[in-house]
This record gives sequence, structure tokens and C-alpha cells, in this order.
Amino acid sequence: MTVPIQRLVLDLLKPHEPGIVEFAETVAACDGVEGVNAVLVETDREVQNLKLTLEGDAIDARVVEETVEELGGTVHSIDEVVCGERVVEQSETPQDR
Repeated sequence: MTVPIQRLVLDLLKPHEPGIVEFAETVAACDGVEGVNAVLVETDREVQNLKLTLEGDAIDARVVEETVEELGGTVHSIDEVVCGERVVEQSETPQDR
């Protein structure tokens, strides 16, 4: 049984080209993705570190990762996944303080 992914947050490295706008637009065109928020976390001479937040009704994480790789990027980690029929926000716990 496959449960739809509604939010996916990725930490990734990408080359300087394509730029952040083209990168976000290309990922946003993946099936099931309705919106993308791309934040430049760090840049150096050769690569940029991005935090990508994707939302949609049925995001295919495999297709998104393949698209990132086609653009020359590498997914470092999947930092958040929200699955199911509704979006559940994380709750603060004592460890978060």
C-alpha cells in the first residue's frame, strides 16, 4: 500500500549552474509537486547547498531525486517527510527547547 507524500524537505548540493530559479522550476514540474520553496543555505567556489521544500498531493520522491541528479545535484539527506491524507505538523517536545 502506497501512502501519498504531501511534503518533502531535502538538503542538497548543486553546481552553480543551473541557477536556483531554474533548479526550483524544474523540480516543481515533477508529477505530484504543486509548489517548491528553494533556500540557498551556503555557497562556495564549486557548489551551492540548498534546502528544498516540496508540497503536493502525491510527490514521487524517487522522481524528484532523479530530477535533482539530472540537474547535477546530489541529495544529502531527506530532512522531513509528511505522508497520508492530511498534513501533520511536528509537535514541540522538551528536547526541542
